[in-house]
This record gives sequence, C-alpha cells and structure tokens, in this order.
Amino acid sequence: MNTPPSPSGAEHQGGPSVRLGALVPLSRPGWTEAGRHLLAGLDLAVREVNDSGGIDGRPLELVVRDTAADPERAAGAVDELADLGVAALVGEYHSVVARAAASRADALGVPFLCSSGVLDALTEEPTEWIARLAPAQSHSWRIYGDFLLGADRRRIAVATQPSVYWASGSRVLRDHLAPRGGSVVELDANALTPEALCDALVDQGATALLLLVGQPEPAVPIVRAVRADRRLTDILIGAPAGQPEFAEWAAALGEDGAGIPFLRYLPERLGPLGERVGKALRERLGEAGEAPSFVAFEGWDTITVLADVMRSHGTDRAAIAESWPRVTVEGTRGPVRFSRAPGISVWQWAWPPVQVVDRDPAEPDRFRVLHTG
Repeated sequence: MNTPPSPSGAEHQGGPSVRLGALVPLSRPGWTEAGRHLLAGLDLAVREVNDSGGIDGRPLELVVRDTAADPERAAGAVDELADLGVAALVGEYHSVVARAAASRADALGVPFLCSSGVLDALTEEPTEWIARLAPAQSHSWRIYGDFLLGADRRRIAVATQPSVYWASGSRVLRDHLAPRGGSVVELDANALTPEALCDALVDQGATALLLLVGQPEPAVPIVRAVRADRRLTDILIGAPAGQPEFAEWAAALGEDGAGIPFLRYLPERLGPLGERVGKALRERLGEAGEAPSFVAFEGWDTITVLADVMRSHGTDRAAIAESWPRVTVEGTRGPVRFSRAPGISVWQWAWPPVQVVDRDPAEPDRFRVLHTG
C-alpha cells in the first residue's frame, strides 16, 4: 500500500511545497504500532513547521510510503520518492529496512535522516548522505548488558530468529558480557516450541531470557509459556528491542507482560519542549490518550532537525547532506548534534538518552526506569 501525500497543514501556506519522503511500516509484517507512532511524530512536527511559516514561506509536505518491514519494498520506495523530487528522506523503524533504504539513498545522492534504525553498519561504507537520530545498536545494547550484570544475570539465553538485526544484537551482548563473566546461548525460536524452549532454559541453567524475536509472534506465546512454567519463576525475561513499549503488548499479555525490561530512548525527565510535544502526541494518538512512545518523539525530532537544516542551508539535496556536521537543534530529548562515532558509517547523534525500563508489575500501565546509560 502506498499512502498518499499528507498535506500536513500545507493548505495554509503559499508557494510550491518542499516534499519529504517518509518511510514507515504501516502494514504487516511490519511493526505497525511503531509505524503509527513514528508517523504521528513526523506529521505533528510538519504541521508545526507549516504553522510557523514553513521553509522560507514554502510548506513542508510528507509523501508517505509504507515499507511493511520489507527491505526491497523500501529500496523501491526510495527510487520512487527520488523521482518525485523529494528534498530528503525521513523515518523507518525496522533496522534492516532502514539499512536497505540508506544504501539506496546513498547510491542516489538523496539525504536520509534515519529516525529509528539502529544497526551500526547502516551503510557498508562511510557516507556523507545519511544521518541518524537513534543510537547505534552497539551503544544501547551494551548499556542493556550492563543492566543485566548489575542485576546479577550472567547466564543469558536469547530466543532468536534469523535476522541481521537479531544476530548483531546477540553478538554485541556476547562480546560485552563474556569478559565480565557472562555467557550467551542462542535458542532457535523457529525450531523450538515455547514449551521446548522452556525445557532448554532449565537445561542451560539460564538466569535471563531475552526475546530477540518478532512481535506478537512468537514473542507473546513464549512469554506466556515461561510465565506458566513453575521451574522458571526466578528467570528474568527481557526484550531489549522494545516490544513492551507499546499498548499492543500490554493488551495481549496483561500482567504477564509486566516486569520485562526493554530499551527506551528517552531522558528520565522530559524538559518543557518534550512535555509540550508529548501532550500533543498523546492527543494525536487516540481518544484513549495512548502514551506516546520514544518512537513518536524520534519522529518529531527528525522533522524539527531537517526543518532547521533547510531554513539555514536550503533545500538542495547536496546542501542538506553537507550540513549534518553543523547541526545544533534543540529536540524533545536534548540538543541534537551529529558527529562521526567510531565504527559507525553515518553521521550520528552521539548519543540520545538511553534507559532500561519495564512495566510495573503492580501497575502495568506505568513504566519504571531501572537503569540509565
């Protein structure tokens, strides 16, 4: 499905619009709830930019394409959006999809500000065209490893599925934990039933199980099986990729979904800007007052950074790409500046705030901050 361009307040402005191509997972097998939050943040910021005069009097316009978590579809969308004349690309939640989009954008010479993809190697070679707001996986997952060590969880099992993203996460954890007395064993979630996985956890003497798998399948059945197994009452279930952040998780699992630590890219306290944007995002995300996830804030920050870049340096693609090292923009989660981080192939915000958070077992709609990095 291709989503038609979003006017995002453009009808209130004069002159030709400045188009931005937005890559968002809006259909399965994409993580659609994350996509909805990301698009809410992008769209809110576009409307605020247009309400304040646009880009030198020209309105911003989002041209949205649904990636459906498909790298080939994303690469094709980049081609299409480039032909439509977008000034830059924004968005994408799934890291493997973001990598495909970044590689194609680099090849075509289209600047791409990646909102949420975290793979360290977002492109094979260093590039001037791509910048990223989300932290690199090696940075945030090492923080998660420190949390596990601090909780005295050293025998780690990971339920995993074939994916560059999951394999990279397993490697980061193993490399970080091994020198500190920890170990990581991988369990194939495609080959093992949830019950057989529970047996393997007992056999391995695991003290923590990390869910490096898709949501809701097979993550939800695995959690239910582990919670129901009396042999595993003391095991910590973790989900570093952030599955418990979203309301869909709580709706599917209820109390069983609480007490499962995950990574979240928010400060412990939002400042006035973050509070204002958070309130607006909450209103935008539904009548129930659904809390905005960190992904929604990433979307808002993405557009705000790009708007500042285009107001200062123009809408020419090369000018946008050349501006990354000169960015200094106040975002919802702190001042955004891009630099070259060791081992990272793109311009990187080093670093966004990182938390390890869970849903409070006593009040599953409330989040507890367990560790910060």
